[in-house]
Amino acid sequence: MRTANQSPTSQQFGSLHGLGVFCGLGAGVWLGAAEAPTKLVNSGLSPFAISLCMVAGVFTARWTFPTLLKGTRYVVSDLMQKKHLIVWALLAGALWAVANTLTVFAIRDVGLAIAFPLWNANALVGIFWGWLLFGELRGAGRRIISKVMIGGVGIVAAAIMLGFSTIHGGIAVPHHAIRGIVAAAGASLLWGTMYVPYRKAYISGMNPLSFVTAFTVGELGTVLALVLALDGGTHSSVFHSAQVRPMLFWLFLGGFVWVVGDLLQQFAVKYLGIGRGIPLSNTNQLWGLAWGALVFGELSHASIMQMFLVLAGSVIMVLGALSISSAVAGQSERSSAAAALLRECDRYNLDYELTLAEYAGRKFGKQQEKRGWWDYLIIAAAVSIFIWLGRQAEVPPIAMNIYWLAALAMILVITLGACAWALWKTTKFS
Repeated sequence: MRTANQSPTSQQFGSLHGLGVFCGLGAGVWLGAAEAPTKLVNSGLSPFAISLCMVAGVFTARWTFPTLLKGTRYVVSDLMQKKHLIVWALLAGALWAVANTLTVFAIRDVGLAIAFPLWNANALVGIFWGWLLFGELRGAGRRIISKVMIGGVGIVAAAIMLGFSTIHGGIAVPHHAIRGIVAAAGASLLWGTMYVPYRKAYISGMNPLSFVTAFTVGELGTVLALVLALDGGTHSSVFHSAQVRPMLFWLFLGGFVWVVGDLLQQFAVKYLGIGRGIPLSNTNQLWGLAWGALVFGELSHASIMQMFLVLAGSVIMVLGALSISSAVAGQSERSSAAAALLRECDRYNLDYELTLAEYAGRKFGKQQEKRGWWDYLIIAAAVSIFIWLGRQAEVPPIAMNIYWLAALAMILVITLGACAWALWKTTKFS
């Protein structure tokens, strides 16, 4: 008879907690930079068309990274061992696609400064689902619960302060403000709920790299369906406009950067849970502001009140991240998580010991990681697409600080290298 007491040791959980925190903060760095390339896009394309172009870049990157890190043999083997999770991956992709499209509408109707903080409330949605469905924080002491809740609420509050710091000349109420706010709130709900399939997959032992490979099929399929159904079908401007091609590189690049951040976020969710992983990755608001202010000069004429919001919001966000980072799960909470894992094993007839090893990053699957010739072909095709698009790209006359651009780009590289090294050393990207 299997019992939930067969959970990883406290030392293993401590190591995984630190790794999860590292990945969550790294995700914030990359997700915050994902909006930077899209600032170079100046077009009259519909939100559906913009979303489709970005998701095409996401699709390209999502297939490339798992192939590069594990190989398609490993990914296919992992998916086939847990076929019941494929439909959950497709569902998660559909949720993401609809949420991403809603954010484009929200930005158009109320602006990024108001929309961004609203959809970042997905952290609170995630905390609720993690507690209700997966036993997160159950059995945790008041001190741990307080750290997670205060940290989560603090990060959301800080995001709101940072968002309003970019508003110049007061808050004007657009004609479609209510529609934009509803769109941002809908995106928040969908993105917070999207992590339910992710968490379900991870406690079943599936590798995040395998899950996102199936995820992206649902993602691209949903966005394409939205364009065909609601944006003019095959007559949509995205298929015919001559202005699309010079902008594709920047939209693809934004999708590429987002994928790196999202993969780090998924490893954070795997090793920390929804309630801790999402708030940490939502520190992307701080990095997004850094790109806007330092590279594009968005705060060059900021008032004293705006600078106060930047300073206060930054401090609160850092304190919120520190609060969550220090909330290490105790034995009772770990037992609750192990019980959730046991329920999944019983429901789908999975091997508990094997699933537990996969969940804890102790099963690497080296035999399936041998590369085939097609793996190199996939990587070469992705690189070729970016080179082809880059040769046709046009940089609009937007003032940029090249020195800060180089500095923030270097931070991206260092962060990715450090997170990749930590993941490889601890779990071999498992």
